[in-house]
Amino acid sequence: MKLKLALIAAALAFALPVHAQNTKLRAAGSLVSGGLIQQNKEQPFFENFAKNTGLPIDVDYKPMDVLGVKDADGLRVVKSGLFDIVTLRLAQVSRDDPFLLGPDIVGLSTDYDTARKVVDAYRGAFDKRLQERHNAKLLGTYPFGPQILFCKSAISGLADLKGKKVRVSDQSLAKFIEKLDGIPVALAFNETQQALERGVTDCAITGPSSANSAGWPEVATHVMPIGFQIHLVAYAINLKKWNALPPAQQTRMSEAFARFETEAWAYSRELWDDASRCNVGQESCKYGKKYAMKEVPVKPADQKLVRDAVGAVSLPLWAEVCDKSYDKCSATWKQAIGPLVGIR
Repeated sequence: MKLKLALIAAALAFALPVHAQNTKLRAAGSLVSGGLIQQNKEQPFFENFAKNTGLPIDVDYKPMDVLGVKDADGLRVVKSGLFDIVTLRLAQVSRDDPFLLGPDIVGLSTDYDTARKVVDAYRGAFDKRLQERHNAKLLGTYPFGPQILFCKSAISGLADLKGKKVRVSDQSLAKFIEKLDGIPVALAFNETQQALERGVTDCAITGPSSANSAGWPEVATHVMPIGFQIHLVAYAINLKKWNALPPAQQTRMSEAFARFETEAWAYSRELWDDASRCNVGQESCKYGKKYAMKEVPVKPADQKLVRDAVGAVSLPLWAEVCDKSYDKCSATWKQAIGPLVGIR
């Protein structure tokens, strides 16, 4: 009996610490102000990471704005290992590495189906760049959705942006607005609603769901649903942490992020469609708040103008900047994405 009890005690002593010995990872997530994808998809995924992946890994998850971490610093944060998994908003982190904005230059990824093809084509090069330059590995992506135009006065097309101050999120979009004789204004997302109200800017560009959650339609009166970019977000894990995982765990984590990515893309499209209806007072309005903005029809000539921006504005500008920091930048883009848009 004593021997049996000793064996049971030994077994319990061996078994009890298993959960306590789970690997711990720290994740800096998307901004709370980013909206429902963060709340309803990202946060539950990370907070139930062990369950969702089947891995002995627990994640201490907090959004960047809760942590006080600037989204523009995402690459530095993951490279340093300050956080193990970091959300990267490409428009913001591209200031540290222009290469990462390659799949989302103006006029390229203007709708969900095109964006998915572009992201898949660029994925290998994107991951390689993260590993070689930023000590990180790509885990997955999702888009906020086509970034469209909101104005606080009547417009009938892109020509009406002449002389108007337009909030933009990156240099590629700024140059395109300049081509339209508009005045680009670089503003943080959470500053834009007040800027519209005070006349600091006349128009602003974001997705309909983000605009709805931030109350832009309380100030803006007109919306033009023409996509300029898709505003991509990526997840990266510190490469040292990744390499420390056994191959079987790496495979399982990759599979879990692939499932999350599929769900996030689908949910983003659902939110985009719903908010587009909400902003102009249409049914059904399931997730957002209903407003009464006026929708401006998109003219074929304006669609062509945005489409042509890839070759005429955004690619030359981006390539010039990116090739200075990475001599194979534009060549890599043309090899991966060029065939999708007919550019060699």
